[in-house]
Amino acid sequence: MNNQPFDLIFGTGPLGRSVMVELLGYGRKVRMANTSGKASGLPGDVEVVRCNAYAVEEVEACCRGARVVYVCVQPPYHEWPQKFPSLIRSIAEGVMRTGAKLVLGDNLYMYGQTVGSIHEELPYAATTRKGKVRSEVARYVLGLHQKGNLQTVIGRGSDFFGPYVLGSTLGSRVFPALLQGKACSLIGHIDLPHTFTYIGDFGKSLVLLGETESAYGQAWHVPNAPTMTPRQVAELAYRLAGKQPKIRSMGRVMIAIGGLFIKEARESMEMMYAFEQPYVVDSSKFFRTFGDISSPWETSLQATLDWYASLR
Repeated sequence: MNNQPFDLIFGTGPLGRSVMVELLGYGRKVRMANTSGKASGLPGDVEVVRCNAYAVEEVEACCRGARVVYVCVQPPYHEWPQKFPSLIRSIAEGVMRTGAKLVLGDNLYMYGQTVGSIHEELPYAATTRKGKVRSEVARYVLGLHQKGNLQTVIGRGSDFFGPYVLGSTLGSRVFPALLQGKACSLIGHIDLPHTFTYIGDFGKSLVLLGETESAYGQAWHVPNAPTMTPRQVAELAYRLAGKQPKIRSMGRVMIAIGGLFIKEARESMEMMYAFEQPYVVDSSKFFRTFGDISSPWETSLQATLDWYASLR
């Protein structure tokens, strides 16, 4: 990229790709970093580099010349407590050495179990291991901003769905079966309201935050389409696919059995509360500042169906 300023994205997964698409729409030069230095299906003018994000010196070298750094990467789900804090500290330290800004893609685990809608003013009251890790990470990066060491902003989304999203409650357990007219598997109490975040809207929101000076130093809940129940979401997806809805749910017992063989399933047990009570995200702070940029359910689900269909 010579000496031209660029924006850097750590991670080439679903969120990183969504950020990339949005940045290209802004006319930005984009560099993406992962552990291999390779990624398929990216535009030819997007540079992909290898970087060990746990090594500060490598992060610094990768970020040198960057304008904004987007953190869209995380350790394997079952390794969060051991690796997440050191990953974020390494990235933040490397970014600080370059003078770039940092945008962190986050979730909602730090709030723990809540009553009523989930908004940014809630305390970090998580009692789960992964919730505590998310609390630690958020406090750390916002603390760096408050000390004047690193300009940081956090965007928080709920459970993902969309192109490239596989390991989600609205991912590979739902859409492949759905497209074949078979029964899909949802988890928890599927007739309670649950907010889901379209990955395209998440990426768009992170870039909007990264481009807005006044947004830094805060956490923002990214916009989502109106909250429905998981059953309603699945039924709409079946209708869009021209299939008859066939939906089954998995509770704690089934998840626990799966956890005997699958680490990710075992780790998800402590987060089951989010699917056993209403889980409604309040994004009104974002709406008031930037407007409602969320995609309609029909649009986001159709894009998701089209992507999964392309894999067949």
